[in-house]
Amino acid sequence: MAKFKNVLFGLYDDDEILVDAVKEARNQKLDIMDVFTPFPVHGLDPALGLSESRLHIAGFVFGLIGAITAMGFMSWISVSDWPIIYGGKPYWAVLSFIPITFELTVLFSAVGMVIVFLTICGLGPGVTEKVLDLRITDDKFCLAFDVSKMEEEEQSELKKFFEQTGASEINTKTI
Repeated sequence: MAKFKNVLFGLYDDDEILVDAVKEARNQKLDIMDVFTPFPVHGLDPALGLSESRLHIAGFVFGLIGAITAMGFMSWISVSDWPIIYGGKPYWAVLSFIPITFELTVLFSAVGMVIVFLTICGLGPGVTEKVLDLRITDDKFCLAFDVSKMEEEEQSELKKFFEQTGASEINTKTI
């Protein structure tokens, strides 16, 4: 059974006005549901109080798995499974393994980070995201609040907040 939310959102024409509105909302201890922008906005993450992404840690772990896989597999093949002497070189010629190890490190970290990113964001095949306003992907900036459990007084206070912070439009939508 799908759970619907009533969302009150304000559209802003400028990213700096949006960042100021987010800072004001945090100062007033308002519970921000989400902020939508058509492009990355400098200074928005600290204004929202978001911590740095830990995606780079996942990238390191996946890269390490790729490097261990490459070195381990090539070592196993060269030393024990199919030992062949190439021009007097030793069975375990580590320097010749470096290019393939590098490539598998990059491949594993890239594919792994994409999978982790899509999983964290709830994206992937068959997922359809509900859009508040189509102009958000073009030229508008959106600050959204979940008002499903709010009384009319609280909603009117949020509308006043949007007016005070310079929102060009204030809309409500059920998603």
